[in-house]
Amino acid sequence: MIWMWVTAAAAAAWIFLRSAYERNVFTADEYRLQTDKVTKERTFVFLTDLHDKCFGKGQRRLLNAIRRIGPDAVLIGGDMMVAKEGVDIGSALFFVKKLADICPVYYGNGNHESRLDRDRGRYGDIYDRYVKELTEAGVVWLSDGSAVFDGEVRISGLNLDRRCYRHRCADQLESGYIRARLGEADRRRYQILLAHSPKFFGDYAGWGADLTLSGHYHGGTIWLPFAGGLMTPQFEFFRKDCQGMHKKDGGVMIVGRGLGTHSVNLRLNDRAQIVVVKVEPRRA
Repeated sequence: MIWMWVTAAAAAAWIFLRSAYERNVFTADEYRLQTDKVTKERTFVFLTDLHDKCFGKGQRRLLNAIRRIGPDAVLIGGDMMVAKEGVDIGSALFFVKKLADICPVYYGNGNHESRLDRDRGRYGDIYDRYVKELTEAGVVWLSDGSAVFDGEVRISGLNLDRRCYRHRCADQLESGYIRARLGEADRRRYQILLAHSPKFFGDYAGWGADLTLSGHYHGGTIWLPFAGGLMTPQFEFFRKDCQGMHKKDGGVMIVGRGLGTHSVNLRLNDRAQIVVVKVEPRRA
């Protein structure tokens, strides 16, 4: 019997130490995509779900890694902070402003930014102050909006309603949901969509997104080979779209594992992540 307790204690200690490592050491994973819609290569860094996580004093390790990558633009998929009682946006403001000193930054809302915006009775004007300071620093805010980058790329940020993040919500948006918020997709340019939840990939691709960038699932918390992510924030189990690249109906979706955690402070086989996307002309 004592060996069972020793084994259990050793396993628990390993899980604790391994999770601490994976939460504090991020990877930079690169994806290469080809398209007829661009005439030169662009490099994008995609960041999501930081949740106030700090990688060194003043985010030094994270910022230095992004500088070494040398992106043409940084795309943010939301949830840079945690919307909770006593929310502090200072850390997220500091980091995103530093990113804007490196290159252009395009920011789409996650469910935590949307919560600050929606629940003003609880959070006051925090969302407005956050957006104001970042836009004054040069960040392009894409709250149900779009912007053209470098002539050949259009970047759109989609807000998802509260119900889209609820447990057991359908895997499909109602007809016209995206079009009502963003208008038509740009078929001439390379259309990137920042949509925080990967759950509705079929709708994103159907709208016309060449590339959808999502997060929210935190890589599934524990990634199990062949089975997928153990759990999403909506308590869905063994989804295989919790991370990585997926294709459907001519569209591509890349799901970032995110950089931080909040409710479940755990990562196993699921290291924190910077996503690097290189979009290049299609080879003959």
